[in-house]
Amino acid sequence: MLNSIVNLLKVKTIVTLVVITVFAVLSFRGDISPDNAMIIISMVVSFYFGTQHEKPPADQPPQNQ
Repeated sequence: MLNSIVNLLKVKTIVTLVVITVFAVLSFRGDISPDNAMIIISMVVSFYFGTQHEKPPADQPPQNQ
């Protein structure tokens, strides 16, 4: 359980959550259109999950398939 909490506090996760929150608030306030907010949020989430599985941890050798 503690490891799960520590993993959530990684910088990439914090930045992703902040970006999503900022653009959601801007969209709700009407400062940007909801369509633009969805595009930006989708790009951020896609990048986050894409880079999360890109490299194995430094202490594990890459697996050949």
